[in-house]
Amino acid sequence: MSGILPGMLRGVHHIALNVQDMQASCHFYGNVLGLHRLVGAEIPKTLVQLVAEGKVTNFKTPDGTILDLFWEPELTPPDPDPQKSFTRADHLAFDIAPDQMEPAMMLLRQSNIPFKGPIIRPTGKGIYFKDPDGFTIEVRCDPESDRLKDPQRN
Repeated sequence: MSGILPGMLRGVHHIALNVQDMQASCHFYGNVLGLHRLVGAEIPKTLVQLVAEGKVTNFKTPDGTILDLFWEPELTPPDPDPQKSFTRADHLAFDIAPDQMEPAMMLLRQSNIPFKGPIIRPTGKGIYFKDPDGFTIEVRCDPESDRLKDPQRN
């Protein structure tokens, strides 16, 4: 047997990130990226106690994927140089409508969050910036794909 068969996996259930400063990370993912913070009955039952203790915070992405932030105050990056990549994960990418890219860049500038880009690639364009722990976040769009979905858009 070759492993899990194509079509068996239905999607990403959740993404878990270790964070050193929970307050800074909650501000970043909630206020800068605008993700919905789970509260009350929205919190996964297995994490209610950890959330109550301030050790975990949960957010929901626009497509419904849950992002769990686990507070690890002693967390140190794989390399003290924040310009070097993490060893096991490279970045977390969010899709954005092409007409929202410029407003997103303006909001990042207003929040004093430096970013690289936009970088143009055959698959679209993206901007790259760091979360409070130095993990790379990409916001990307594919104008061609959006045009194919909706021929009325120019």
